[in-house]
Amino acid sequence: MKVVILAGGLGTRLSEETEMRPKPMVEIGGKPILWHIMKIYSSYGFNEFIICLGYKGNMIREYFANYFLYQSDVTINLSDNSIDVHNCKAEPWKITLVDTGLNTQTGGRIKRIKSYIGDKPFFLTYGDGVSDVNIEKLLKFHKKHKKLLTMTAVQPEGRYGSLDIDPKTSTILKFLEKPKGDNAWVNGGFFAAQPEIIDYIKNDSTMFEHEPLEKLAEEGHLVAYKHKGMWKCMDTLRDKFQLNQMWETGNAAWKVWDEE
Repeated sequence: MKVVILAGGLGTRLSEETEMRPKPMVEIGGKPILWHIMKIYSSYGFNEFIICLGYKGNMIREYFANYFLYQSDVTINLSDNSIDVHNCKAEPWKITLVDTGLNTQTGGRIKRIKSYIGDKPFFLTYGDGVSDVNIEKLLKFHKKHKKLLTMTAVQPEGRYGSLDIDPKTSTILKFLEKPKGDNAWVNGGFFAAQPEIIDYIKNDSTMFEHEPLEKLAEEGHLVAYKHKGMWKCMDTLRDKFQLNQMWETGNAAWKVWDEE
């Protein structure tokens, strides 16, 4: 199955980083978050990717065009402009990079790559979130329920600690540091989809999270795969710092692949 990654947004809430680079190229542990997302899928044997480009998309093109240079030892002979590559460690990825427009919305980006998707089921995710979701189980769930779209539903951490206070004495009975939100489930990305979902997208201005998902839910074509494990979206600089800290301390639960 092909993996579609939406990587063209402006990333305005992370403007400290995205003034210079597209959000999927912001690094965690010295690697773009896009690389981490692709490694998640690759660890389950899914190595064919379609990346929807937009804002500063050429930086993503250049990264993968020169990927072997970043991953290998090289000898560069300036006299004849030759390059010898040593100990190449490149992943077995086939990557299609598609310019889906600077201002195109998420739905429009999916519609623009219809010809690359073809007529088979595909995975779909955003270029700014990581998780330890089991991709094999997600796919099995999608096939079992036979819906047009399976959405991974998650319960994100609350930003602040939670207090359980005795109403009579004001004694704090329980303190929970960063509890799981308010028990609400939200869209965590990591979709499994049938190609028919593209028919629910009108044009470039369609946000996938609005009319298409609303219509699919209304018609009974949308099902939730509940994931209670780790999930985190890199929306802000604070999120970036937290993800890097998790990586540096060996607590990156999304790292489901083995060291090479």
